[in-house]
Amino acid sequence: MDRSDILQTARQCRHYAMCKIDFLETGLCPAATDRPFVSFFPQGRMDLFSGVYEKRIPVTKELIHVAASCNLCGICDKQCHFVTGLRPLTVMKALKEYVQDFLGKGHVPEEFEPDDFLIELQAITGEKWASSDPAILLPYADDPSPGSPFTMPRYVVMPSSSSEVSKIIKLCGTEGIPYAVRGNGSSVIGFVMSTGLVMDMNRMKGIRFDEKNWCVYVQPGVSAFELQKEAVKKGYRVNAAEPSALMCANIMCSGIFSNFSHSYGILADNYINAEFVDDSGSLINLNQVDAPNLFSNEKMGRKSPGVCTDVGVKLYPLPEDEEGLIVPFSGMEEALSFASELGRRRIGNAVGVLGGEYLSVFVSPTEELARSIKDFFSRTLGIKYAVLVLADKYDRKIIQEMKNTIISQKLLTLLILGLADLNGNESLSMIEEYTGDREPYEILCDENILPLLESLIDSSPESLAQAVPEDLKSFYTELYSRPEMTNMVWLSMFRIISSRMGRFKHPVAFILYVPMDNIPLILEIDSEFKRIGDKHHIHNDYGFITPLDMGKRGVFEFDYYVDHTNDADRENCLNAMAEAQEMIEGFCSGANGVKWIKSVLYQGFCRSENLLYLD
Repeated sequence: MDRSDILQTARQCRHYAMCKIDFLETGLCPAATDRPFVSFFPQGRMDLFSGVYEKRIPVTKELIHVAASCNLCGICDKQCHFVTGLRPLTVMKALKEYVQDFLGKGHVPEEFEPDDFLIELQAITGEKWASSDPAILLPYADDPSPGSPFTMPRYVVMPSSSSEVSKIIKLCGTEGIPYAVRGNGSSVIGFVMSTGLVMDMNRMKGIRFDEKNWCVYVQPGVSAFELQKEAVKKGYRVNAAEPSALMCANIMCSGIFSNFSHSYGILADNYINAEFVDDSGSLINLNQVDAPNLFSNEKMGRKSPGVCTDVGVKLYPLPEDEEGLIVPFSGMEEALSFASELGRRRIGNAVGVLGGEYLSVFVSPTEELARSIKDFFSRTLGIKYAVLVLADKYDRKIIQEMKNTIISQKLLTLLILGLADLNGNESLSMIEEYTGDREPYEILCDENILPLLESLIDSSPESLAQAVPEDLKSFYTELYSRPEMTNMVWLSMFRIISSRMGRFKHPVAFILYVPMDNIPLILEIDSEFKRIGDKHHIHNDYGFITPLDMGKRGVFEFDYYVDHTNDADRENCLNAMAEAQEMIEGFCSGANGVKWIKSVLYQGFCRSENLLYLD
């Protein structure tokens, strides 16, 4: 592979920060253990290689340190291939070679003497936790969003306590330095960049359980995956977002929503209390009598109330008899009606209406397999939409009475481990010939057919691993030998496969709150998103809908997909986004119950009722 191909791999990094959490139990990049600036993670090295190769930054002492710290262990290849299909190890090698060539030619790395502001920062945090070296700054300067300009900060700092956060904010105020607070940067919409200072919260990793009061207190460096893992150890779970998203940042930005929001709610439903450092550097507890009113929802938006340095999140007990099931549908209207009814009847702990794009991408280990499986699900089986439900044995019995066509956990495991054998399996393609008046998936879901399917489908970890590159086959075989990798409950709690949604291209997510009692309106909104995406030649697809508040409202996602390294694709996407914004604002002003997620920007602590029901 020549350096231009390696550069393309580096530029394709999605910045999802999945390499910063140990979601596959491979361990984390050893280089980042001592200094977890982004630069020391694979994501950062991807940016650094493209930065030095394209002459955006010089070779510095820190760059040499970063390159040398990589031991080429290959953990990044396993993690990144699982999520995006990329193989970053070639980039890690190329960065080391670039630096070695530079030094071998007798060149001297540039040095950056600390200015007075940096010296004061380092006095607060310690010298190693604040930097103005371009090799540290660059990975904080960009993300894949087509609307995010390259924004190089002057400083990056990693505080370890609320006290240090307070001192940093006071210093910025005194010196007139703008700042942005960064979680893991996985929002990828430009909100965590600054021309002044970026505050990286990843040193603040404290988790304190208060089990007698059903809550857990979390510092701002704790990711959703890390918190969920600790909660499950104690027999609980939390309502958490994408696995690499940091809990405090996620709540601050837009509030947490997931399929569990069907029963656990959104926004203020999810937390007990929170601590902030405001713009003056003062510490605020939301339980104070004179605390700012973050329960309100301001329609015109509000500025960030400060840096969230601690939040108390609600704990929920893990049901011992909970299992997942999928109810397939050939049409969106029927799927939404069923999900809404589950909400009204308070059935299930988690509910989500998934489209074919999500369903196929989430379960497939490669992009090529996902495309063929989407076609198999849609054309051969007739599954265009699927309602995912996590429920205890009592609710599952009710659902089976409501719908006798169900993909059980056992059947889904069979299908996932047999994905590589499904599309070309002639025996399965014959299902269509025996359907009669029924949809093909109705035959597939017949319990009496399961033994036959088990004999027809080559379903095993070894079979699934045939879809991946040769050098990763043994890893995937071992990985998919673990039962949680096909378990709907575990995958819904930890959400590691949802990160695959950006494997084909970077997704630009449009998220709306919609009235579930007006399904024709939801269908119209979905159709308009598609019309605009098609018009601007942008790959697009429906994402999901989760019913909220007993099926009265729902959270709806539609996605545009953009190759962020292609100028034409970026331009097309920006045009589509602009037209979609006008469309959304039209629905928000003209249709009752439609709200855009921008209505809760920096208002993730507001009451859900204030958003969903107050005009």
